[in-house]
Amino acid sequence: MERRTIACLLIAIVAIVTSVILVGCVEEETPAKMTTINIGHQPSTHQVAAILAAEKGWWEEDLSKFGIEEVKLHLFASGLPEMKAMLAGDLDVAYVGTAPPIVHIYEGLDAKIVAGVQTQGSAIIIRPEFADEYEREGPAFLKGKTIATYPPGSIQYTVLSKWLLDHGIDPEKDVDIKRMGPSDAASAIGAKTVDVVFLPSPHPAIIEVEGTGKIVEWSGNISPNHACCCLVASGEMMREHPDIVEQIIKTHKKAAEYAIEHPVEAAEIFAQWHGADVSTMKHSMNITDMHWIHDPHLEVESSLEYARVIYELSKERYEEKGIEPLQEEDIFDTRFYDEIMA
Repeated sequence: MERRTIACLLIAIVAIVTSVILVGCVEEETPAKMTTINIGHQPSTHQVAAILAAEKGWWEEDLSKFGIEEVKLHLFASGLPEMKAMLAGDLDVAYVGTAPPIVHIYEGLDAKIVAGVQTQGSAIIIRPEFADEYEREGPAFLKGKTIATYPPGSIQYTVLSKWLLDHGIDPEKDVDIKRMGPSDAASAIGAKTVDVVFLPSPHPAIIEVEGTGKIVEWSGNISPNHACCCLVASGEMMREHPDIVEQIIKTHKKAAEYAIEHPVEAAEIFAQWHGADVSTMKHSMNITDMHWIHDPHLEVESSLEYARVIYELSKERYEEKGIEPLQEEDIFDTRFYDEIMA
């Protein structure tokens, strides 16, 4: 009788422990319900799809069926602080240049590019009094000059550095590169504290309209069809809310196509959101070599080149940590986009 009692007790204990384990597993595998989506973006017409979708009410409208009640857009001056916010868990998705996420993926960021946003669209602007010299000398004119652009790890810094190297100019020794956001860089060339700036649209048009600089090279001439901005999703979003990620890409695609079809309206909405002059924004749309896109495959080739350049710039440190150059599967997750297009 005693043995039977002990056996029954053991069976009961096993049953309780098993049920606790099973409940724990269910709780662990069930993602927390989301009611708010946080999206990062920057004050550039490159990323106008983000605010177009907000202005039209598409974010909340399209995501409401997943229980999303609010979509918050967070503005950043450049991609590096934006990616730091994603690394801290403050952003779910981000409109950003392809280089900053690559830099942070090297450093452990759990995120990937899920859609394209835009290619080309940045320009080298020099002080007007140097325009004739640049026309005669070309890139060689930049040697010894002070250049303001986004910080290391940005698209602009990466493209500029490679272009200088391709023309025999050491970006660390032969020029003085000042790390600035777009507003500070525009002010600096106006104050003549820098000779050259390299910035994304609409800032080249703004500087030229103000008469403080002249556009001499578009980034499409420097690196044809180069990837610029992309849509990045956090690893947590992709694993726990793949249906929401897919819908975000669909909404982004709708907004990008709307911008392509209605560039004047896109310029007006951008001006309204950022307190910019409407005529200057329309002028920017007319002169930029930017192309809005949504296909991530169009950005793979040049993004892998950025990954190589970024690795080479910090090769010694990466090798000490045992970090290898990033490959396509480390940077991109195109399955959501491919399923949509299929």
